[in-house]
Amino acid sequence: MDHDDLRHWSKIAADWAHNYHATLRNRPVRAPLAPGAIAAQLPEAPPEHPESPEAIFADFARIIPPGLTHWQHPRFFAYFPANASPASMLAEQLANAIAAQGMLWQTSPAVTEVEQVMIRWLAQALGLPATFTGTIHDSATTATLSAILTMREQALGWAGLQNGLSALPRLRLYASAETHSSVDKGARIAGIGQENLVKIPTDSHLSLQPGALAAAIAADRAAGFLPAGVILCAGGTSVGAFDRIADSIAVAKAAGLPVHVDAAWAGSAMICPEFRPLWAGVEGADSIVFNPHKWMGAQFDCAVQFLADPGPQIRTLGLRPTYLETAGREEITNFNEWTVPLGRRFRALKLWFTLRAYGLSGLRARVRNHVAWARQARDALARLPGITITTEPALSLFTFALASDTETEALLTRINDDGRIYLTQTRHAGRFVIRVQVGQFDCTEADVRTIPQVVGELMGRAK
Repeated sequence: MDHDDLRHWSKIAADWAHNYHATLRNRPVRAPLAPGAIAAQLPEAPPEHPESPEAIFADFARIIPPGLTHWQHPRFFAYFPANASPASMLAEQLANAIAAQGMLWQTSPAVTEVEQVMIRWLAQALGLPATFTGTIHDSATTATLSAILTMREQALGWAGLQNGLSALPRLRLYASAETHSSVDKGARIAGIGQENLVKIPTDSHLSLQPGALAAAIAADRAAGFLPAGVILCAGGTSVGAFDRIADSIAVAKAAGLPVHVDAAWAGSAMICPEFRPLWAGVEGADSIVFNPHKWMGAQFDCAVQFLADPGPQIRTLGLRPTYLETAGREEITNFNEWTVPLGRRFRALKLWFTLRAYGLSGLRARVRNHVAWARQARDALARLPGITITTEPALSLFTFALASDTETEALLTRINDDGRIYLTQTRHAGRFVIRVQVGQFDCTEADVRTIPQVVGELMGRAK
């Protein structure tokens, strides 16, 4: 395949993509396949000789779509969305064609400078102080790891980078049980360890208790441990819990500890001023992460980390050998020094396209609709006999269950085997519950109304 072939097949691919999205409502949301069904259709060995684009594309069209869970399906109500607006898709096509490696300013000045401007645009959109700067990671997991590594090194006076963690004080991190498992993964990868991630008790609203946080920090210091930082939750993955951000930051700052706020999903909602009380006080954080790819229409992967002061993170993650220097530009921003990977994609382009194509007004309208439609779905489900709403809507996320775990799990299986909608599960207060999360970019009010319709039908069939 050469560039002339690429032009021809790109047009065919664009037509295929248009038809794919136009027919998504006719497809089951989740692939109705057994494990191994797709792999069994692929040859056991790579081809020795070139194959024609016709053959390759035909196999793609035959094998791949039936084996997908369709994340852009308008009735995808599982996990959190991984939205891809048409404007974002167009930007990704261009970024793929350019194929720039943006590790340094000089390797593609536009990649760095558009990213800098998009961070400023997003800070304004979310109501954050203009003093915040930041960078774009692949996912919130990487952003949180970067924050934890920085906490570790600040606590150790940057000794860990040179000496390793052997014979150094035992570090401690603090978070609630409602934080995402990426916090646990970050503690493990950073060498702090699962046992040293202290889960602080929550109150009746599932918010971390600031008093319990202060007590845990004081007790650890008395025991000879070295507290390193606090990770707070703004819209937890399980049921959408929010910590009391301002009060918790005040405790952390009184103890001299940095704070990272995980708002991976809910951060996008903060483009709507009426939702900002949910994370009131966030301007006091040292680090904040949110994923525009979850609810703002920017195609995966795109996780934005805001930093009150990038200096500590650059000191932790930056490494500048001679071959990565920009002659005469020692103070230029090189974003590879802000992140774990050296290589960097042109992720900011899709933000630029998306924000311009829909405007903040258009994106706010979508978020507000999703929140309103989720509440309507909650009310409709609550009217069905045998359904209990187990957590009330946090923005556009709520949960429900039947009388027993066995019945609830069986219902969820029927729902997802049916294929019209896709929901997932979590455990809350010891119960197996079903999550409903409204947020897919192209979903409509009618799509959301399908949730109680399908649930009601399948409960009736079970009887």
